[in-house]
Amino acid sequence: MPLNRRTFLGSSAAVGAGAALSAGVAVPAQAAQGRGPRPAKRYSFTVMGTTDLHGNVFNWDYFTDKEFDDKAHNDVGLAKISTLVSQVREAKGRGNTLLIDAGDTIQGTQLSYYYAKVDPITQVGGPVHPMAQAMNAIGYDAAALGNHEFNYGIPVLRKFEEQCDFPLLGANALDATTLRPAFAPYSIHRLRTPCGRDVKVAILGLTNPGIAIWDKANVTGKMVFPGLEEQAAKWVPKLRSMGADVVVVSAHSGSSGTSSYGDQLPYVENAAGLVAEQVPGIDAILVGHAHTEIPEYRVRNKETGKDVVLSEPLKWGQRLTLFDFDLVWEKGRWVVEKVGAQVLNSNTVAEDPAITKLLGDEHSEVVAYVNQVIGSSTAAMTTAEAPWKDEPIIDLINHVQAETVRGALAGGAYAALPVLSQASCFSRTARIPSGEVTIKDAAGLYPFENTLEARLMTGAQLREYLEYSARYYVRTAAGAPVDTAKLTNADGTPDYNYDAVSGLSYEIDIAKPAGSRIVGLSFQGRPLDPAAQFVLAVNNYRASGGGAFPHVAKAQQLWANSDEIRNTIIQWVKAKGTVDPGQFASVDWKLTRDGVPVF
Repeated sequence: MPLNRRTFLGSSAAVGAGAALSAGVAVPAQAAQGRGPRPAKRYSFTVMGTTDLHGNVFNWDYFTDKEFDDKAHNDVGLAKISTLVSQVREAKGRGNTLLIDAGDTIQGTQLSYYYAKVDPITQVGGPVHPMAQAMNAIGYDAAALGNHEFNYGIPVLRKFEEQCDFPLLGANALDATTLRPAFAPYSIHRLRTPCGRDVKVAILGLTNPGIAIWDKANVTGKMVFPGLEEQAAKWVPKLRSMGADVVVVSAHSGSSGTSSYGDQLPYVENAAGLVAEQVPGIDAILVGHAHTEIPEYRVRNKETGKDVVLSEPLKWGQRLTLFDFDLVWEKGRWVVEKVGAQVLNSNTVAEDPAITKLLGDEHSEVVAYVNQVIGSSTAAMTTAEAPWKDEPIIDLINHVQAETVRGALAGGAYAALPVLSQASCFSRTARIPSGEVTIKDAAGLYPFENTLEARLMTGAQLREYLEYSARYYVRTAAGAPVDTAKLTNADGTPDYNYDAVSGLSYEIDIAKPAGSRIVGLSFQGRPLDPAAQFVLAVNNYRASGGGAFPHVAKAQQLWANSDEIRNTIIQWVKAKGTVDPGQFASVDWKLTRDGVPVF
């Protein structure tokens, strides 16, 4: 058994014992030389961390079918991370390191989708999930649960958990009936020092309360997800009383203190900073969920006055966080003297050939799958300008969604109501080529595992919905130059929280302040009747409160589908055979300033 593998004694069923014990060999401490007082016993070790891997093993983009690249020339994947981890272990001594993750592991690429849906790990005699294979081979010690772990349902998550050689931690993922932890809340690891005194490092895992909203269909009645601060305040003192010298939190929660679900939940979505500030006894927090890069961020704890060090490595395996701990032996115990954090860039190293060889067959199988031809298109379409123009490629999503909902409601009480649809530009590089259309082309329009719902909305509610969406644009005075690089994402609003709604006609006056931008809102050539009723085809993330759009989360649900919208688009293209933008594309909305179109 490799030195860094740990024997885990705890489980979600026996969290009182819930300690995962590990042993490592430390580098020698400085020996006493000459006469005089003996120097203090000291020990240093490093906790490495990743987060939001989202199914990335290889430095590969399955939607473009080529090596991953972006404007900053980042690289992605566990094969790159493995090389960095090996370098750190060699430099510091393997027994002086731990490797953890902060969640969102099994969703995000076609590789992870394939082994959840096409050749699922849950089938009898089924495959081992590629992420489990890679993380086991690299030697992870623990991983927190992310919200996207629940996208494919609890059975897939439980099978993935079974396949991992390390625990999936979630102190605030509770059984809905017993309110006991449904997963191991923590793991404890012993690091052997040359001083004859082991260091006990506790890893506390916390996940996102938003799971209750975003994966409502999968978790309602099965699990509940209280706030991170509340559960950290419960578990950190227990870990200290169990003799933990160092407490590290792995939190699938951003640091900003904000939430995307408004008043849908009493808990904060991005609570890592609040945990550091409010809960004494934490030394460091590995931050996840927000997909931002934070090399080192210090938060002063209100009770102790001590700094807690936070770090968030960039998503998809683009960065590896290093928490470096310096400890000193004082009054019969190890005391943390200093903590620092930094991130390493995975584009500085080659992929680990051991990992690429291990999963080469799975990679090839998925590449063949995504390149299957499912139809053809009469014209090329792209999302390159979709954030500020009504583009046919977004109309395609809305057309498929509206058509699917009409079919589902046909013959029922709401069949006569007009069906509208919302869609977002999830990726600015998605495209449908002219000619042959493959699975990867269609799937690239919808990289998330969202499903489709139908909600009952009024004209007045839809106006407020559109006004809220239009806050996405930076206010730009009439006559002022327009720079598309600076036009969108006002106040940090991501592309996926800007909705274009098909079936209505409207202008967005970006010269006006947010909240009063929707101009000329009409339906079938007439001003929109505030009292009129409509059916909105909407993804489950939005319908559940994601993005905190008004009204939709509380609107009556008329229908819901369990299949991903991505699959609905793929099946639609297969059924039609030919994608013709002339049959669905129209300019229903545009940006204006004082009535003058921006583009």
